[in-house]
Amino acid sequence: MTIRDIRVIPDPVLRTPCDEITSITPAVHRLVQDLLDTVDDPGRAGLSANQIGVGLRAFSYNIDGKVGYILNPVLVETSGEQYGDEGCLSVPGLWYKTRRSDYARVTGIDLDGNPVTLEGSGIMGRMLQHECDHLDGHVYLDRLEREERREAMRYLRNQRS
Repeated sequence: MTIRDIRVIPDPVLRTPCDEITSITPAVHRLVQDLLDTVDDPGRAGLSANQIGVGLRAFSYNIDGKVGYILNPVLVETSGEQYGDEGCLSVPGLWYKTRRSDYARVTGIDLDGNPVTLEGSGIMGRMLQHECDHLDGHVYLDRLEREERREAMRYLRNQRS
């Protein structure tokens, strides 16, 4: 069991779009196991590979006691709207109301190359969008209203000084 350290803002890996996984190697198997071990902790809904310093398109999730992963996820459908509290392991200590689609559907593959679809509403929908954002080099703060984003960035700057 390997629980990896979480990268936090302003680590540049969090702002770098992740590469597609082109072959399932032993290193990808280890990555998936590390993602699953690291997300399997109370209060953790999702974890993208770049949050543990790996620039590949993969994430794990832990929603309602169901723990899993997906490789090369692509957000293919969203609908509805939700506006609720969102936080991030890479932005510790901050929670902001964030606007997201209520429903999301993501497609990708598993370690055997088989197609995988993850979908859901509420917290599942929020997590799918949040993790896909990470893999595209974005953090949830990017989605905040201008003044809230300024406040969050000010808080983070003060934490570092």
